[in-house]
Amino acid sequence: MAAAAARGCPPAGSGDRALAELLLEFSRAQYRAKDGGGAAAAKVERIERRCLELFGRDYRYSVIPNVHGEVCAHYPRHIVFLERDAGASRDSFESTVQVGKLQDLINRSKMARCRGRFVCPVILYKGKHICRSATLAGWGELYGRTGYNYIFSGGSDDAWADAEDISEEDSALRNADSQLFDKVRGHDIKLLRYLSVRYICDLMVENKKVKFGLNVTSSEKVDKAQRYADFTLLSIPYPGCEFFKDYKDRDYTAEGLIFNWKQDYVDAPLSIPVSLTQSLNIDWSEYQSWDLIQQTQNYLKLLISIINSDDDSGLLVHCISGWDRTPLFISLLRLSLWADGLIHTSLEPSEILYLTVAYDWFLFGHMLVDRLSKGEEIFFFCFNFLKHITSEEFSALKSQRRKSLPPGFTLEEICMLKQKDRGSTTSLSSDFSLGMESSPGATGSFTYEAVELMPAGAQAQAAWRKSCASSPQAVLWSRAQQSEDRLSSTGMVEVKSSSSSSSTHSDNFLRIGSSPLEVPRSRLVSASDRESRLEEVRSAFLASYSRTIGLKAVPPSPSGAIGGLLEQFVRGVGLRGSSTL
Repeated sequence: MAAAAARGCPPAGSGDRALAELLLEFSRAQYRAKDGGGAAAAKVERIERRCLELFGRDYRYSVIPNVHGEVCAHYPRHIVFLERDAGASRDSFESTVQVGKLQDLINRSKMARCRGRFVCPVILYKGKHICRSATLAGWGELYGRTGYNYIFSGGSDDAWADAEDISEEDSALRNADSQLFDKVRGHDIKLLRYLSVRYICDLMVENKKVKFGLNVTSSEKVDKAQRYADFTLLSIPYPGCEFFKDYKDRDYTAEGLIFNWKQDYVDAPLSIPVSLTQSLNIDWSEYQSWDLIQQTQNYLKLLISIINSDDDSGLLVHCISGWDRTPLFISLLRLSLWADGLIHTSLEPSEILYLTVAYDWFLFGHMLVDRLSKGEEIFFFCFNFLKHITSEEFSALKSQRRKSLPPGFTLEEICMLKQKDRGSTTSLSSDFSLGMESSPGATGSFTYEAVELMPAGAQAQAAWRKSCASSPQAVLWSRAQQSEDRLSSTGMVEVKSSSSSSSTHSDNFLRIGSSPLEVPRSRLVSASDRESRLEEVRSAFLASYSRTIGLKAVPPSPSGAIGGLLEQFVRGVGLRGSSTL
Protein backbone atom coordinates (compact mmCIF):
# COMPACT_ATOMS: atom_id res chain seq x y z
CA MET A 1 0.00 0.00 0.00
CA ALA A 2 2.84 2.39 0.85
CA ALA A 3 4.47 1.68 -2.51
CA ALA A 4 1.26 2.44 -4.36
CA ALA A 5 0.90 5.72 -2.51
CA ALA A 6 4.50 6.62 -3.26
CA ARG A 7 3.86 6.17 -6.99
CA GLY A 8 0.87 8.51 -6.77
CA CYS A 9 -1.64 5.71 -7.30
CA PRO A 10 -4.63 5.28 -5.00
CA PRO A 11 -4.08 2.39 -2.59
CA ALA A 12 -5.98 -0.77 -3.41
CA GLY A 13 -9.21 -1.02 -1.52
CA SER A 14 -9.64 2.73 -1.01
CA GLY A 15 -11.24 5.70 -2.72
CA ASP A 16 -12.21 5.77 -6.37
CA ARG A 17 -10.34 2.59 -7.23
CA ALA A 18 -12.13 0.59 -4.53
CA LEU A 19 -15.53 1.78 -5.76
CA ALA A 20 -14.61 0.99 -9.36
CA GLU A 21 -13.52 -2.51 -8.39
CA LEU A 22 -16.76 -2.99 -6.48
CA LEU A 23 -18.92 -1.87 -9.42
CA LEU A 24 -17.03 -4.13 -11.81
CA GLU A 25 -17.56 -7.14 -9.57
CA PHE A 26 -21.19 -6.17 -9.04
CA SER A 27 -21.85 -5.94 -12.79
CA ARG A 28 -20.15 -9.23 -13.67
CA ALA A 29 -21.41 -11.76 -11.15
CA GLN A 30 -24.44 -12.32 -8.97
CA TYR A 31 -23.55 -12.42 -5.28
CA ARG A 32 -24.74 -15.41 -3.27
CA ALA A 33 -23.52 -16.17 0.23
CA LYS A 34 -23.66 -19.90 -0.48
CA ASP A 35 -21.26 -19.62 -3.42
CA GLY A 36 -17.75 -19.98 -2.05
CA GLY A 37 -14.25 -20.52 -3.36
CA GLY A 38 -12.32 -19.11 -6.29
CA ALA A 39 -11.17 -15.63 -7.21
CA ALA A 40 -14.69 -14.19 -6.91
CA ALA A 41 -14.88 -15.31 -3.27
CA ALA A 42 -11.63 -13.49 -2.51
CA LYS A 43 -13.03 -10.28 -4.03
CA VAL A 44 -16.24 -10.62 -2.02
CA GLU A 45 -14.24 -11.18 1.15
CA ARG A 46 -12.31 -7.97 0.47
CA ILE A 47 -15.59 -6.08 -0.01
CA GLU A 48 -16.98 -7.54 3.22
CA ARG A 49 -13.88 -6.57 5.20
CA ARG A 50 -14.15 -3.04 3.90
CA CYS A 51 -17.81 -2.81 4.95
CA LEU A 52 -17.00 -4.05 8.46
CA GLU A 53 -14.21 -1.51 8.73
CA LEU A 54 -16.53 1.33 7.66
CA PHE A 55 -19.27 0.27 10.08
CA GLY A 56 -16.67 0.04 12.84
CA ARG A 57 -15.66 3.68 12.41
CA ASP A 58 -18.84 4.88 14.11
CA TYR A 59 -20.54 1.89 15.74
CA ARG A 60 -20.13 -0.96 18.13
CA TYR A 61 -21.54 -3.98 16.32
CA SER A 62 -21.89 -7.74 16.40
CA VAL A 63 -21.85 -10.09 13.43
CA ILE A 64 -24.44 -12.76 12.70
CA PRO A 65 -22.56 -15.46 10.75
CA ASN A 66 -24.01 -16.52 7.40
CA VAL A 67 -20.80 -17.79 5.83
CA HIS A 68 -22.36 -20.52 3.69
CA GLY A 69 -25.77 -18.94 3.32
CA GLU A 70 -27.21 -21.14 6.03
CA VAL A 71 -29.32 -18.26 7.39
CA CYS A 72 -30.17 -16.72 4.02
CA ALA A 73 -28.56 -17.57 0.69
CA HIS A 74 -28.57 -13.99 -0.60
CA TYR A 75 -27.85 -11.97 2.53
CA PRO A 76 -24.31 -10.91 3.52
CA ARG A 77 -22.04 -13.67 4.80
CA HIS A 78 -21.38 -11.40 7.78
CA ILE A 79 -24.66 -9.75 8.77
CA VAL A 80 -23.92 -6.63 10.80
CA PHE A 81 -26.03 -5.83 13.84
CA LEU A 82 -25.39 -2.26 15.03
CA GLU A 83 -25.55 -1.98 18.83
CA ARG A 84 -24.69 1.65 19.55
CA ASP A 85 -22.56 4.60 18.49
CA ALA A 86 -18.92 3.85 19.15
CA GLY A 87 -18.35 7.11 20.99
CA ALA A 88 -21.61 7.18 22.94
CA SER A 89 -22.05 6.27 26.58
CA ARG A 90 -23.63 2.90 27.24
CA ASP A 91 -26.98 4.43 28.19
CA SER A 92 -27.17 6.71 25.15
CA PHE A 93 -29.24 5.27 22.28
CA GLU A 94 -27.97 1.74 22.91
CA SER A 95 -29.90 -1.20 21.54
CA THR A 96 -31.33 -3.51 24.19
CA VAL A 97 -31.23 -6.45 21.79
CA GLN A 98 -29.15 -9.48 22.75
CA VAL A 99 -27.46 -10.92 19.69
CA GLY A 100 -27.85 -14.54 20.78
CA LYS A 101 -31.60 -14.20 21.19
CA LEU A 102 -31.81 -12.22 17.95
CA GLN A 103 -30.04 -14.99 16.07
CA ASP A 104 -32.40 -17.59 17.50
CA LEU A 105 -35.46 -15.56 16.46
CA ILE A 106 -34.02 -15.12 12.97
CA ASN A 107 -33.53 -18.86 12.53
CA ARG A 108 -37.10 -19.51 13.67
CA SER A 109 -38.72 -16.75 11.63
CA LYS A 110 -36.94 -16.88 8.28
CA MET A 111 -39.50 -19.23 6.71
CA ALA A 112 -42.17 -16.56 7.18
CA ARG A 113 -40.67 -14.30 4.51
CA CYS A 114 -40.29 -14.71 0.77
CA ARG A 115 -37.00 -16.47 -0.18
CA GLY A 116 -36.14 -16.61 3.53
CA ARG A 117 -35.25 -12.91 3.48
CA PHE A 118 -36.06 -12.24 7.12
CA VAL A 119 -36.45 -8.93 8.91
CA CYS A 120 -32.90 -7.60 9.18
CA PRO A 121 -31.82 -4.38 10.96
CA VAL A 122 -29.48 -2.34 8.75
CA ILE A 123 -29.51 1.26 10.08
CA LEU A 124 -29.37 2.46 13.69
CA TYR A 125 -30.80 5.95 14.19
CA LYS A 126 -31.44 7.41 17.65
CA GLY A 127 -31.62 3.89 19.06
CA LYS A 128 -34.23 2.84 16.48
CA HIS A 129 -33.66 -0.04 14.10
CA ILE A 130 -34.46 0.58 10.44
CA CYS A 131 -34.97 -2.86 8.94
CA ARG A 132 -35.41 -4.48 5.55
CA SER A 133 -36.87 -7.78 4.39
CA ALA A 134 -38.94 -9.45 1.71
CA THR A 135 -42.71 -9.66 1.98
CA LEU A 136 -44.51 -12.52 3.69
CA ALA A 137 -44.23 -15.92 2.06
CA GLY A 138 -47.47 -17.28 0.63
CA TRP A 139 -48.85 -20.76 0.67
CA GLY A 140 -46.89 -21.68 -2.41
CA GLU A 141 -43.49 -20.96 -0.97
CA LEU A 142 -44.24 -22.49 2.41
CA TYR A 143 -45.42 -25.70 0.79
CA GLY A 144 -42.44 -25.62 -1.52
CA ARG A 145 -40.20 -25.70 1.50
CA THR A 146 -42.10 -28.26 3.53
CA GLY A 147 -43.04 -30.62 0.70
CA TYR A 148 -45.03 -30.82 -2.49
CA ASN A 149 -48.42 -30.72 -0.78
CA TYR A 150 -49.04 -27.30 -2.21
CA ILE A 151 -48.84 -28.41 -5.84
CA PHE A 152 -51.48 -31.07 -5.27
CA SER A 153 -53.76 -28.92 -3.10
CA GLY A 154 -54.82 -26.54 -5.86
CA GLY A 155 -52.31 -23.78 -5.21
CA SER A 156 -54.45 -21.01 -3.78
CA ASP A 157 -54.54 -19.86 -0.19
CA ASP A 158 -58.08 -18.64 -0.80
CA ALA A 159 -59.34 -21.89 -2.29
CA TRP A 160 -60.93 -23.10 0.91
CA ALA A 161 -62.37 -19.71 1.78
CA ASP A 162 -64.56 -19.74 -1.34
CA ALA A 163 -65.58 -23.37 -1.24
CA GLU A 164 -69.13 -24.13 -0.16
CA ASP A 165 -68.59 -27.82 0.43
CA ILE A 166 -65.48 -28.72 2.40
CA SER A 167 -64.74 -32.36 3.04
CA GLU A 168 -63.42 -33.57 6.37
CA GLU A 169 -60.04 -34.27 4.79
CA ASP A 170 -59.84 -30.78 3.28
CA SER A 171 -60.97 -29.23 6.55
CA ALA A 172 -58.24 -31.03 8.46
CA LEU A 173 -55.67 -29.93 5.86
CA ARG A 174 -56.89 -26.36 6.14
CA ASN A 175 -56.53 -26.42 9.91
CA ALA A 176 -53.02 -27.83 9.60
CA ASP A 177 -52.10 -25.06 7.15
CA SER A 178 -53.56 -22.40 9.43
CA GLN A 179 -51.44 -23.77 12.26
CA LEU A 180 -48.37 -23.62 10.02
CA PHE A 181 -49.02 -19.93 9.31
CA ASP A 182 -49.69 -19.24 12.98
CA LYS A 183 -46.34 -20.77 13.79
CA VAL A 184 -44.07 -19.18 11.16
CA ARG A 185 -45.73 -15.77 11.17
CA GLY A 186 -45.84 -15.88 14.95
CA HIS A 187 -42.05 -16.14 14.97
CA ASP A 188 -41.84 -13.28 12.47
CA ILE A 189 -43.97 -11.11 14.76
CA LYS A 190 -41.78 -11.99 17.75
CA LEU A 191 -38.72 -10.87 15.78
CA LEU A 192 -40.38 -7.59 14.82
CA ARG A 193 -41.36 -6.93 18.42
CA TYR A 194 -37.92 -7.83 19.72
CA LEU A 195 -36.45 -5.20 17.38
CA SER A 196 -39.14 -2.73 18.58
CA VAL A 197 -40.44 -2.35 15.05
CA ARG A 198 -43.85 -0.72 14.96
CA TYR A 199 -44.10 0.70 11.44
CA ILE A 200 -44.21 -1.59 8.38
CA CYS A 201 -43.99 0.11 4.99
CA ASP A 202 -45.06 -2.14 2.12
CA LEU A 203 -43.93 -0.98 -1.34
CA MET A 204 -45.82 -3.67 -3.28
CA VAL A 205 -48.35 -2.55 -5.90
CA GLU A 206 -50.13 -5.89 -5.37
CA ASN A 207 -51.84 -7.30 -2.33
CA LYS A 208 -50.35 -10.67 -3.21
CA LYS A 209 -47.84 -11.61 -5.88
CA VAL A 210 -49.42 -13.95 -8.41
CA LYS A 211 -47.46 -16.18 -10.79
CA PHE A 212 -48.99 -18.77 -13.11
CA GLY A 213 -52.32 -18.09 -11.45
CA LEU A 214 -51.00 -18.92 -7.99
CA ASN A 215 -50.54 -16.63 -4.99
CA VAL A 216 -46.84 -17.08 -4.38
CA THR A 217 -46.42 -14.32 -1.80
CA SER A 218 -48.66 -12.47 0.60
CA SER A 219 -48.30 -9.34 2.72
CA GLU A 220 -49.14 -8.11 6.20
CA LYS A 221 -51.99 -5.94 4.94
CA VAL A 222 -53.99 -8.94 3.66
CA ASP A 223 -53.22 -11.46 6.39
CA LYS A 224 -56.65 -13.05 6.90
CA ALA A 225 -56.08 -13.74 10.59
CA GLN A 226 -54.98 -10.12 11.12
CA ARG A 227 -51.89 -11.28 12.96
CA TYR A 228 -50.18 -7.94 12.22
CA ALA A 229 -53.04 -5.76 13.48
CA ASP A 230 -50.95 -4.42 16.36
CA PHE A 231 -48.45 -2.88 13.93
CA THR A 232 -48.89 0.37 12.02
CA LEU A 233 -49.20 -0.83 8.43
CA LEU A 234 -48.53 1.53 5.54
CA SER A 235 -49.30 0.53 1.96
CA ILE A 236 -47.19 2.83 -0.21
CA PRO A 237 -47.25 1.17 -3.66
CA TYR A 238 -44.16 1.91 -5.73
CA PRO A 239 -43.37 0.64 -9.26
CA GLY A 240 -41.24 -2.48 -9.54
CA CYS A 241 -37.91 -2.77 -11.33
CA GLU A 242 -39.63 -3.42 -14.70
CA PHE A 243 -40.83 0.19 -14.71
CA PHE A 244 -37.25 1.42 -14.71
CA LYS A 245 -36.78 0.14 -18.24
CA ASP A 246 -39.06 3.03 -19.20
CA TYR A 247 -36.72 5.30 -17.27
CA LYS A 248 -33.74 4.05 -19.28
CA ASP A 249 -35.65 4.17 -22.57
CA ARG A 250 -36.56 7.81 -21.88
CA ASP A 251 -32.86 8.62 -21.85
CA TYR A 252 -32.63 8.27 -18.07
CA THR A 253 -35.21 11.00 -17.53
CA ALA A 254 -37.65 10.50 -14.66
CA GLU A 255 -39.44 13.82 -14.96
CA GLY A 256 -42.92 13.22 -16.36
CA LEU A 257 -42.60 9.44 -16.11
CA ILE A 258 -45.85 8.23 -14.51
CA PHE A 259 -46.67 4.64 -13.62
CA ASN A 260 -49.80 3.09 -15.16
CA TRP A 261 -51.97 2.37 -12.13
CA LYS A 262 -54.77 0.86 -14.22
CA GLN A 263 -52.91 -2.37 -14.98
CA ASP A 264 -54.79 -5.54 -13.99
CA TYR A 265 -52.30 -6.77 -11.41
CA VAL A 266 -52.18 -3.45 -9.51
CA ASP A 267 -54.65 -3.85 -6.65
CA ALA A 268 -52.92 -2.33 -3.60
CA PRO A 269 -54.15 1.22 -2.92
CA LEU A 270 -52.12 3.74 -1.01
CA SER A 271 -53.05 3.57 2.66
CA ILE A 272 -51.38 5.67 5.37
CA PRO A 273 -52.73 6.49 8.84
CA VAL A 274 -53.82 10.12 8.96
CA SER A 275 -51.69 10.70 12.06
CA LEU A 276 -48.55 10.14 9.97
CA THR A 277 -49.49 12.52 7.16
CA GLN A 278 -50.67 15.66 8.95
CA SER A 279 -47.27 17.34 9.21
CA LEU A 280 -46.14 16.64 5.65
CA ASN A 281 -48.41 18.96 3.66
CA ILE A 282 -48.78 16.41 0.85
CA ASP A 283 -52.01 15.67 -1.00
CA TRP A 284 -51.79 11.89 -0.93
CA SER A 285 -55.00 11.51 -2.92
CA GLU A 286 -53.03 12.64 -5.98
CA TYR A 287 -50.42 9.87 -5.77
CA GLN A 288 -51.45 8.25 -9.05
CA SER A 289 -50.70 11.47 -10.91
CA TRP A 290 -47.18 11.86 -9.51
CA ASP A 291 -44.21 11.24 -11.75
CA LEU A 292 -41.34 9.06 -10.57
CA ILE A 293 -39.47 12.02 -9.07
CA GLN A 294 -42.36 13.33 -7.00
CA GLN A 295 -43.43 9.88 -5.88
CA THR A 296 -39.95 8.97 -4.66
CA GLN A 297 -39.54 12.33 -2.95
CA ASN A 298 -42.86 12.08 -1.10
CA TYR A 299 -42.28 8.50 0.03
CA LEU A 300 -38.84 9.46 1.33
CA LYS A 301 -40.32 12.40 3.24
CA LEU A 302 -42.80 10.01 4.81
CA LEU A 303 -40.10 7.56 5.90
CA ILE A 304 -37.94 10.34 7.36
CA SER A 305 -40.95 11.71 9.24
CA ILE A 306 -41.66 8.27 10.71
CA ILE A 307 -38.14 7.62 11.97
CA ASN A 308 -37.92 11.17 13.29
CA SER A 309 -41.01 10.81 15.48
CA ASP A 310 -40.76 11.08 19.25
CA ASP A 311 -41.39 7.41 19.99
CA ASP A 312 -38.72 4.71 20.14
CA SER A 313 -40.26 2.49 17.48
CA GLY A 314 -38.36 1.02 14.57
CA LEU A 315 -39.28 0.78 10.90
CA LEU A 316 -39.46 -2.08 8.40
CA VAL A 317 -39.34 -1.39 4.66
CA HIS A 318 -40.03 -4.17 2.17
CA CYS A 319 -41.22 -4.88 -1.37
CA ILE A 320 -41.67 -8.42 -2.75
CA SER A 321 -38.20 -9.99 -2.70
CA GLY A 322 -36.54 -7.05 -0.99
CA TRP A 323 -33.71 -6.58 -3.47
CA ASP A 324 -34.88 -3.77 -5.82
CA ARG A 325 -37.28 -1.21 -4.36
CA THR A 326 -36.23 -1.99 -0.79
CA PRO A 327 -32.51 -1.14 -1.23
CA LEU A 328 -33.55 1.98 -3.17
CA PHE A 329 -35.25 3.46 -0.12
CA ILE A 330 -32.83 2.00 2.43
CA SER A 331 -29.93 3.54 0.50
CA LEU A 332 -31.68 6.92 0.19
CA LEU A 333 -32.44 6.89 3.92
CA ARG A 334 -28.84 6.05 4.80
CA LEU A 335 -27.42 8.75 2.54
CA SER A 336 -29.95 11.38 3.62
CA LEU A 337 -29.30 10.83 7.34
CA TRP A 338 -25.56 10.81 6.68
CA ALA A 339 -25.79 14.10 4.78
CA ASP A 340 -27.48 15.59 7.86
CA GLY A 341 -24.58 14.43 10.03
CA LEU A 342 -26.81 12.07 12.02
CA ILE A 343 -25.33 8.65 11.17
CA HIS A 344 -21.93 7.40 9.96
CA THR A 345 -20.57 10.79 11.01
CA SER A 346 -16.90 9.98 10.40
CA LEU A 347 -17.32 8.72 6.82
CA GLU A 348 -16.30 10.76 3.80
CA PRO A 349 -18.55 10.91 0.70
CA SER A 350 -16.55 8.22 -1.10
CA GLU A 351 -16.76 5.97 1.97
CA ILE A 352 -20.50 6.23 2.57
CA LEU A 353 -21.02 5.65 -1.15
CA TYR A 354 -18.91 2.49 -1.02
CA LEU A 355 -20.73 1.26 2.07
CA THR A 356 -24.24 1.68 0.69
CA VAL A 357 -23.41 0.23 -2.74
CA ALA A 358 -21.60 -2.74 -1.22
CA TYR A 359 -23.83 -3.51 1.74
CA ASP A 360 -27.31 -2.25 0.86
CA TRP A 361 -27.21 -3.39 -2.77
CA PHE A 362 -24.47 -5.91 -3.60
CA LEU A 363 -24.29 -8.03 -0.44
CA PHE A 364 -28.08 -8.06 0.00
CA GLY A 365 -28.49 -9.68 -3.38
CA HIS A 366 -29.56 -7.03 -5.89
CA MET A 367 -29.37 -8.77 -9.27
CA LEU A 368 -27.54 -6.03 -11.16
CA VAL A 369 -26.36 -8.34 -13.95
CA ASP A 370 -29.93 -9.38 -14.73
CA ARG A 371 -31.32 -5.86 -14.34
CA LEU A 372 -28.72 -4.37 -16.69
CA SER A 373 -29.43 -7.02 -19.32
CA LYS A 374 -33.10 -6.02 -19.24
CA GLY A 375 -32.48 -2.29 -19.02
CA GLU A 376 -34.14 -2.09 -15.59
CA GLU A 377 -31.76 0.46 -14.13
CA ILE A 378 -33.23 1.09 -10.69
CA PHE A 379 -29.72 0.93 -9.20
CA PHE A 380 -28.50 3.81 -11.35
CA PHE A 381 -31.70 5.76 -10.66
CA CYS A 382 -31.09 5.61 -6.90
CA PHE A 383 -27.81 7.52 -6.99
CA ASN A 384 -28.68 9.88 -9.80
CA PHE A 385 -31.83 10.74 -7.82
CA LEU A 386 -29.72 12.28 -5.03
CA LYS A 387 -29.87 15.61 -6.87
CA HIS A 388 -33.59 15.72 -6.05
CA ILE A 389 -33.23 15.45 -2.25
CA THR A 390 -30.50 17.97 -1.51
CA SER A 391 -32.79 20.61 -0.02
CA GLU A 392 -33.66 20.93 3.63
CA GLU A 393 -37.23 19.72 3.18
CA PHE A 394 -35.72 16.21 3.15
CA SER A 395 -33.59 16.83 6.22
CA ALA A 396 -34.29 15.01 9.47
CA LEU A 397 -32.87 18.05 11.24
CA LYS A 398 -35.64 20.33 9.99
CA SER A 399 -38.34 19.13 12.35
CA GLN A 400 -35.87 18.97 15.24
CA ARG A 401 -35.06 22.66 14.79
CA ARG A 402 -38.70 23.65 14.48
CA LYS A 403 -39.48 21.97 17.81
CA SER A 404 -36.99 24.30 19.52
CA LEU A 405 -38.21 27.60 18.06
CA PRO A 406 -39.31 30.26 20.58
CA PRO A 407 -43.11 30.62 20.80
CA GLY A 408 -44.73 32.95 18.32
CA PHE A 409 -41.87 32.98 15.81
CA THR A 410 -41.07 30.96 12.71
CA LEU A 411 -37.65 29.78 11.56
CA GLU A 412 -37.71 32.31 8.73
CA GLU A 413 -38.35 35.17 11.16
CA ILE A 414 -35.58 34.09 13.50
CA CYS A 415 -33.22 34.07 10.53
CA MET A 416 -34.16 37.66 9.56
CA LEU A 417 -31.44 39.17 11.74
CA LYS A 418 -31.26 42.93 11.45
CA GLN A 419 -27.89 44.57 11.57
CA LYS A 420 -27.27 47.55 13.78
CA ASP A 421 -24.73 49.19 11.50
CA ARG A 422 -24.92 48.98 7.71
CA GLY A 423 -21.16 48.78 7.48
CA SER A 424 -20.67 46.42 10.40
CA THR A 425 -19.86 42.79 9.77
CA THR A 426 -20.18 41.55 13.30
CA SER A 427 -22.78 43.48 15.28
CA LEU A 428 -26.43 42.50 15.41
CA SER A 429 -29.41 44.72 16.05
CA SER A 430 -30.00 45.69 19.63
CA ASP A 431 -33.65 44.70 19.09
CA PHE A 432 -32.77 41.13 20.02
CA SER A 433 -29.95 38.67 20.54
CA LEU A 434 -29.81 35.08 19.36
CA GLY A 435 -27.82 32.43 21.17
CA MET A 436 -27.11 29.13 19.48
CA GLU A 437 -25.00 26.11 20.23
CA SER A 438 -23.91 23.15 18.22
CA SER A 439 -25.99 20.02 18.58
CA PRO A 440 -23.89 17.06 19.74
CA GLY A 441 -23.25 14.39 17.20
CA ALA A 442 -24.28 16.43 14.19
CA THR A 443 -21.69 18.54 12.44
CA GLY A 444 -22.98 21.99 11.74
CA SER A 445 -26.32 21.47 13.44
CA PHE A 446 -27.72 23.75 16.08
CA THR A 447 -30.45 24.21 18.64
CA TYR A 448 -31.83 27.44 20.00
CA GLU A 449 -30.45 27.88 23.47
CA ALA A 450 -31.83 31.32 24.21
CA VAL A 451 -33.63 34.03 22.34
CA GLU A 452 -34.16 37.39 24.03
CA LEU A 453 -36.58 39.71 22.25
CA MET A 454 -37.03 43.42 23.00
CA PRO A 455 -39.75 44.37 23.41
CA ALA A 456 -41.75 41.25 24.28
CA GLY A 457 -45.41 40.33 23.79
CA ALA A 458 -47.62 39.57 20.83
CA GLN A 459 -48.08 43.22 19.79
CA ALA A 460 -44.37 43.87 20.00
CA GLN A 461 -43.65 40.75 17.97
CA ALA A 462 -46.09 41.91 15.30
CA ALA A 463 -44.42 45.33 15.23
CA TRP A 464 -41.01 43.68 14.96
CA ARG A 465 -42.17 41.60 12.00
CA LYS A 466 -43.52 44.74 10.30
CA SER A 467 -40.27 46.62 10.82
CA CYS A 468 -38.27 43.71 9.47
CA ALA A 469 -40.44 43.50 6.38
CA SER A 470 -40.06 47.20 5.62
CA SER A 471 -36.41 47.61 6.53
CA PRO A 472 -34.05 48.13 3.58
CA GLN A 473 -31.43 46.25 5.58
CA ALA A 474 -33.53 43.17 6.37
CA VAL A 475 -32.05 39.80 5.61
CA LEU A 476 -34.30 38.16 3.06
CA TRP A 477 -34.37 34.46 3.72
CA SER A 478 -35.26 32.13 0.88
CA ARG A 479 -38.91 31.13 0.89
CA ALA A 480 -38.30 28.36 -1.57
CA GLN A 481 -39.06 25.00 0.04
CA GLN A 482 -35.91 23.38 -1.24
CA SER A 483 -33.55 25.73 0.66
CA GLU A 484 -35.30 27.27 3.61
CA ASP A 485 -32.16 28.44 5.32
CA ARG A 486 -29.52 27.90 2.68
CA LEU A 487 -26.08 29.40 3.08
CA SER A 488 -23.36 29.78 0.54
CA SER A 489 -20.42 27.40 0.51
CA THR A 490 -18.39 30.01 2.36
CA GLY A 491 -21.03 30.43 5.04
CA MET A 492 -21.85 33.91 3.73
CA VAL A 493 -25.06 35.34 2.33
CA GLU A 494 -25.17 38.35 0.06
CA VAL A 495 -28.10 40.47 1.17
CA LYS A 496 -30.27 42.10 -1.47
CA SER A 497 -32.21 45.18 -0.47
CA SER A 498 -35.96 44.64 -0.40
CA SER A 499 -36.54 48.23 -1.50
CA SER A 500 -34.21 48.14 -4.48
CA SER A 501 -35.27 47.84 -8.07
CA SER A 502 -34.43 44.14 -7.99
CA SER A 503 -36.65 43.40 -5.00
CA THR A 504 -38.95 41.22 -7.09
CA HIS A 505 -36.09 38.78 -7.59
CA SER A 506 -34.47 38.95 -4.18
CA ASP A 507 -36.85 36.76 -2.15
CA ASN A 508 -35.44 33.55 -3.61
CA PHE A 509 -31.96 34.80 -4.44
CA LEU A 510 -28.89 33.83 -2.47
CA ARG A 511 -25.34 33.84 -3.75
CA ILE A 512 -21.74 33.87 -2.62
CA GLY A 513 -20.36 37.24 -1.64
CA SER A 514 -19.58 39.58 1.22
CA SER A 515 -22.37 40.21 3.70
CA PRO A 516 -23.12 42.81 6.34
CA LEU A 517 -24.20 39.88 8.50
CA GLU A 518 -21.62 37.15 8.92
CA VAL A 519 -22.85 33.82 10.29
CA PRO A 520 -20.16 31.32 11.32
CA ARG A 521 -20.68 28.27 9.13
CA SER A 522 -20.01 25.80 11.89
CA ARG A 523 -22.74 27.27 14.06
CA LEU A 524 -25.68 26.68 11.73
CA VAL A 525 -27.19 23.79 9.88
CA SER A 526 -26.56 24.80 6.31
CA ALA A 527 -28.67 23.43 3.52
CA SER A 528 -25.69 23.98 1.27
CA ASP A 529 -23.65 21.54 3.40
CA ARG A 530 -26.27 18.85 2.86
CA GLU A 531 -26.43 19.68 -0.81
CA SER A 532 -22.68 19.62 -1.32
CA ARG A 533 -22.30 16.29 0.50
CA LEU A 534 -25.00 14.58 -1.55
CA GLU A 535 -23.73 16.11 -4.78
CA GLU A 536 -20.25 14.83 -4.01
CA VAL A 537 -21.64 11.32 -3.49
CA ARG A 538 -23.61 11.55 -6.73
CA SER A 539 -20.64 12.87 -8.72
CA ALA A 540 -18.37 10.11 -7.41
CA PHE A 541 -20.96 7.52 -8.37
CA LEU A 542 -21.48 8.92 -11.88
CA ALA A 543 -17.74 9.02 -12.50
CA SER A 544 -17.13 5.43 -11.38
CA TYR A 545 -20.28 4.11 -13.05
CA SER A 546 -19.34 5.63 -16.40
CA ARG A 547 -15.82 4.17 -16.25
CA THR A 548 -16.97 0.68 -15.30
CA ILE A 549 -20.55 -0.09 -16.32
CA GLY A 550 -21.60 2.87 -18.43
CA LEU A 551 -24.98 3.87 -19.74
CA LYS A 552 -26.70 2.30 -22.69
CA ALA A 553 -27.46 5.01 -25.18
CA VAL A 554 -31.00 5.10 -26.54
CA PRO A 555 -31.53 5.47 -30.30
CA PRO A 556 -30.74 9.05 -31.32
CA SER A 557 -33.62 11.48 -31.73
CA PRO A 558 -34.38 12.95 -35.18
CA SER A 559 -32.45 16.05 -34.19
CA GLY A 560 -29.42 13.94 -33.41
CA ALA A 561 -29.13 15.48 -29.96
CA ILE A 562 -27.09 13.53 -27.41
CA GLY A 563 -29.09 12.14 -24.49
CA GLY A 564 -29.54 14.36 -21.48
CA LEU A 565 -27.60 12.29 -18.96
CA LEU A 566 -24.94 11.22 -21.44
CA GLU A 567 -24.44 14.88 -22.26
CA GLN A 568 -24.08 15.50 -18.55
CA PHE A 569 -21.30 12.91 -18.40
CA VAL A 570 -19.46 14.53 -21.30
CA ARG A 571 -19.81 18.12 -20.18
CA GLY A 572 -20.21 17.92 -16.40
CA VAL A 573 -18.13 14.96 -15.32
CA GLY A 574 -15.71 15.39 -18.20
CA LEU A 575 -15.36 11.74 -19.12
CA ARG A 576 -14.96 10.47 -22.66
CA GLY A 577 -15.91 6.83 -22.61
CA SER A 578 -14.97 3.87 -20.51
CA SER A 579 -11.56 2.85 -19.33
CA THR A 580 -10.12 -0.13 -17.57
CA LEU A 581 -8.59 -0.19 -14.13
